[in-house]
Amino acid sequence: MKLLITAVIALGLGLGVWQIYQYWEKTQENQHPARPTPTVLAPPPIPSGDELPGLPQKLQSVYDAAQQRGAAGLRDFLATHAKEVSDPRLASIQLDYVLLVTTSDLADARRVFAKVKDRIQPGSPIYSRVQQMATTYQ
Repeated sequence: MKLLITAVIALGLGLGVWQIYQYWEKTQENQHPARPTPTVLAPPPIPSGDELPGLPQKLQSVYDAAQQRGAAGLRDFLATHAKEVSDPRLASIQLDYVLLVTTSDLADARRVFAKVKDRIQPGSPIYSRVQQMATTYQ
């Protein structure tokens, strides 16, 4: 009989401790509610140069050949056909040139980037690309 009373008392103490623990967790949760994680808006996607208007269809094959030649090809293409290409495609081509020429002629890259940055307005489809590159080329 003594053993049965001891078991009932131990079970009662265990249940009491469990109830106190649950109450403590509930009060801690009320004191420190979970903070909602802030919503981070993703920047708008940067369109690829092929999606941008401004390059006449007759120059597409010339531009593709210039791209194959790398920085020198784009430099020659821009020198020859820049007046026939309009923004935002012109700016995209110039930014591609800036990326390619950076390793060999940083001064030229900064000069071309400055021209593009001065010309591009916040509503342009490539404005976010210009903003991303701004810290590198200023």
